[in-house]
Amino acid sequence: MAALEQLREQLPEPARDLKLNLQSVLQGGALNDDQRWGVAVASAIAARQPDLRDAMLAEATLHVSRAVLEDAQAAAALMAMNNVFYRFRHLIERPSYAEKPARLRMNRLAKTAGAKVDFELFCLAVSAIHNCPACVVSHEHAVIAGGLTEDHVHDAIRIASVVSGAALGLELGALPPVVVETAG
Repeated sequence: MAALEQLREQLPEPARDLKLNLQSVLQGGALNDDQRWGVAVASAIAARQPDLRDAMLAEATLHVSRAVLEDAQAAAALMAMNNVFYRFRHLIERPSYAEKPARLRMNRLAKTAGAKVDFELFCLAVSAIHNCPACVVSHEHAVIAGGLTEDHVHDAIRIASVVSGAALGLELGALPPVVVETAG
């Protein structure tokens, strides 16, 4: 984990737990390598922190095929669109919007490069990061219907949450140091 390990070391003291969690969530659990690294890459892209994204992609290339990486990237891009659209529909609570056709191209959902259920898992992780209730529910149902378990979902969301937190932790490292002045 050269690139990722180096990035972990950049996390500042306030993000110490994230440093430890970033290592642990990428090992073991219910997910296979394709699922684990696909979720991690899609989450890193969704978290919009370039150093984390690049390190995660570099590490993932050592573990998974090009198809998995393409699906992770496609899931992040597609959910960036869908999560905004469907979160709006959910939040506005006006039935008339739900009756209008989305008219948004989503062909990649049907034509994935790798396993369809894995793509849905990547979409679920990104939707959780983007906080889209409708998409989270939809993709969780698709993952379970596709034969994965709640343990798979749980592990994917753990990865998404840690990657999202690590992105913020890296931003903390760029802040000026906290100076405490004493009264005197």
